[in-house]
Amino acid sequence: MGRMLEDASKTILKENGIPIPGHLVISSSAEIGEEHISEPKVLKALVPVGKRGKAGAIKFADTVNEAKTKADELFQMVVRNYPVEKVLLENKIDIDEEWYVSITIDPQKQQPVIIATTEGGVEVEDLVRDAPQKVVIYHVEPFSSLHPYQAKEIWSRLGVTGKPLIKASAILCKLYDVFTKYDCYILEINPLVLTKGEDVMAAASVMGVDDAALYRHPELDGLVESGSERSWRPLTELEKEMVKVNDADYRGTARYTEMEDGEIGFMCGGGGGSLLSFDALVHLGAQPANYTETGGNPSEEKVAALTKGILSKDGVKGLFVAHNITNNTQIDVMARGIVTAIQELNINPEHFPIVVREAGVNDEEGKRIFLEAGITYFGEDRTIEEAAAEMVKKMEGVL
Repeated sequence: MGRMLEDASKTILKENGIPIPGHLVISSSAEIGEEHISEPKVLKALVPVGKRGKAGAIKFADTVNEAKTKADELFQMVVRNYPVEKVLLENKIDIDEEWYVSITIDPQKQQPVIIATTEGGVEVEDLVRDAPQKVVIYHVEPFSSLHPYQAKEIWSRLGVTGKPLIKASAILCKLYDVFTKYDCYILEINPLVLTKGEDVMAAASVMGVDDAALYRHPELDGLVESGSERSWRPLTELEKEMVKVNDADYRGTARYTEMEDGEIGFMCGGGGGSLLSFDALVHLGAQPANYTETGGNPSEEKVAALTKGILSKDGVKGLFVAHNITNNTQIDVMARGIVTAIQELNINPEHFPIVVREAGVNDEEGKRIFLEAGITYFGEDRTIEEAAAEMVKKMEGVL
């Protein structure tokens, strides 16, 4: 999944007929001039995280000098591990009420679900728990549009009437169209505001897109950072390269997260077996250089490219591979991909520790391929902990 910065999501909203405040993006306070401060402004750190207000990353200004000062303050901030490199400069809205609406996929019902409340400015999760009568949770039939009568029902249940009801209903229908049109996994407007003039406007937006569907949306090229929803910080250059490896081949999945320092390249799969493998190394005092999970039968080419990426990180002096039987991945394909990578990198397993512990489809053939390449192999008759202990033992000779 991939996240989009607020300026890009708001541009999409505007293109689809949803009112938003006027805005522009700046990279320096020097870009702010008198022409930009004809009315009070809001300055927001342009980072792909929420709760910026609580982090002090949203500021207000009435004059050019004040805007420049507030912008400089934002550019010096790091918001939840993201350094502020761009700032969103917006017209301040004359707000009467703050509402909330989001559209996502309910993982239990496998249906789009709309969550709406007129109690904006609070944590919606807390509201659902403490005052569920103030929240409407509305499921929409898949492959169907949101009809105006459904949107009116949602807002009417929240006590909205008159012109605001008509406007909010029309906007909600358009928001749902955007959600489906762009293959979103989340579209959140927080707040959706009712102005003192009884207009309804999207004051802030969060938009995340299913990156597996980006091939259908060339217009989003450069606007969505694939794989970014799993990251708690900006993706490293190596992580970005591994995202490209995963996206280049639809077969199977390959997710790579780089760790600070570390000497052991790590590749795993099999649900809880992945965490067990990682924890086994850490418990024995080892330091993995990455966390990489594969599954769904990735191709030999994808496995080889992923292995090369894992081994390309500075400081990696060994490779540990463990797949549990629940991973349901062909072990012979994994073996061919890994062996191809180490051979193309001219890595000699006699001097570069490699330990694999595999269980699953075609594991006997996988065992033959690994052993012929000189790689230490454990099957399902040995535990992941035992394989991890052997890896740590081998690493003692190279550290």
